[in-house]
Amino acid sequence: MAGRFDPLTRTDLRAGRTPVPAGRGAVAGGGAKRRAWTPGGPLDLGLVLGPLRRGPGDPTFRTTPDGSVWRGTRTPAGPATLRVSLTADGVEAEAWGPGADWVLDGLPVLLGAEDDPAAFVPRHRLVHSSHRRRPGLRLTRTGLVLESLIPTVLEQKVTSDEAYRAWRRLVVRHGEPAPGPAGRPELYVMPSARAWALIPSWDWHRAGVDIKRSDTIVRAARVAARLEEAATMELPQAAARLEAVPGIGPWTSAETLQRSNGAPDAVTTGDLHLPRIIGYALTGNRDVDDAEMLELLSPYAGQRHRAARLILLAGHTPPRRAPRMYRSDIGRI
Repeated sequence: MAGRFDPLTRTDLRAGRTPVPAGRGAVAGGGAKRRAWTPGGPLDLGLVLGPLRRGPGDPTFRTTPDGSVWRGTRTPAGPATLRVSLTADGVEAEAWGPGADWVLDGLPVLLGAEDDPAAFVPRHRLVHSSHRRRPGLRLTRTGLVLESLIPTVLEQKVTSDEAYRAWRRLVVRHGEPAPGPAGRPELYVMPSARAWALIPSWDWHRAGVDIKRSDTIVRAARVAARLEEAATMELPQAAARLEAVPGIGPWTSAETLQRSNGAPDAVTTGDLHLPRIIGYALTGNRDVDDAEMLELLSPYAGQRHRAARLILLAGHTPPRRAPRMYRSDIGRI
């Protein structure tokens, strides 16, 4: 169940096994609440929670040498810190803050309890191999739309490094320190919807975020309650709800709903690299557009995001023949 490098998220999470007492609803040291949970099959924390990490310096996500994953999150009940680790018996979690009960109640769903890997049938040799090598892959479901939407908007049409830098700066400057005991990893909770809407233009600029992306985030923050309702909708309705906000298109809604809703069929379109990677992996042809990618993934209808994830994890990517995306830095202008 050890974690591995995940090319989808560029993370390397190694899930350790630190034995702790089991229990549900008990209070742990430092005022934490604690929950133990036994998954119904193999579980790889790195593969499950890795998509929630926005770069190696994400201030809302940390891993520690014992293999624990720490998250700072803003729940409907308030800020919370969640620590998750694997044990000999399954999963042990501790939580702090006003949202502690909320995150512990949602722990199984966060770790893929509502995901159904058995619904996936590999149709290609490469996909079959990748699937067989990763029995612990489950699709996370956070139930929090804005938490996934905002960093996804920051990633629109810029390099990953630029988006990660903007996310770090904005969260640290306008969010708040996550609750928890002394000695925990430095961790933050992202700003509230109101705080996102009130970020001044010069702070967006200093974070390297252009006006198109900042305006999209502000518009989304102003209708945050309506967007959060998408977490309980079926995929077509949820995507339509998000895409009703100007500046949010199919790429952004798919990347968001993969995380907030655990949507196995939310395949990403409009991506610069994904069609070429999938085309090359399945056919050897790298000159593939969105329509051709969707045709290649059609045997996985209902599970296209999972299929794409497994293809990315296989690491069978085409050799680079074009320069990397130009890195802008409007924060220095």
